[in-house]
Amino acid sequence: MKSQLLFSALSLGLSLSAHAAGFTVSSRDISNGKPLSHREVFQGFGCEGGNTSPELSWKNAPAGTLSFAVTVYDPDAPTGSGWWHWTVVNLPATSRQLPSGAGASSGEHLPAGAVQGRTDYGQPGFGGACPPAGDKPHRYQFTVWALKVGKLPIDEQASGAMVGYMLNANALAKATLTATYGR
Repeated sequence: MKSQLLFSALSLGLSLSAHAAGFTVSSRDISNGKPLSHREVFQGFGCEGGNTSPELSWKNAPAGTLSFAVTVYDPDAPTGSGWWHWTVVNLPATSRQLPSGAGASSGEHLPAGAVQGRTDYGQPGFGGACPPAGDKPHRYQFTVWALKVGKLPIDEQASGAMVGYMLNANALAKATLTATYGR
């Protein structure tokens, strides 16, 4: 009985250690399950915000990661296909963070070689939250992708659907932080 309890305790400890070592994303600017601030709200389409991408940090990428990508997606948009708020690919494998404002359309705060695809607002760069007035709060999924390739063949005209296809075909792991916003 004692050996069985010891084995169970050791197994539980190993499971928790393995879980703690998982690929994760965090942010100093946004929190999982909490509303976005005025800074992350779109400026336009009837919304008045700072249109600034939040700081994102990640750790414990799987072995074999050759590059990273970041996407921001609203699955609750009333389009039938959701809404792509940001796609950025070809982040070097040495990357562990993007600063606040990295999603500027100029790309000036991104690592060399990174490429931002076209959002559903019609242009590259971060496009903040702007759900229809009166809708229930929407979910904004900030996902960091660990990829098995060093570079994806994506340019600034690539749609969110194309980027999503390429990411799913080349993902080793992904970590998601989901914030909300309603108006």
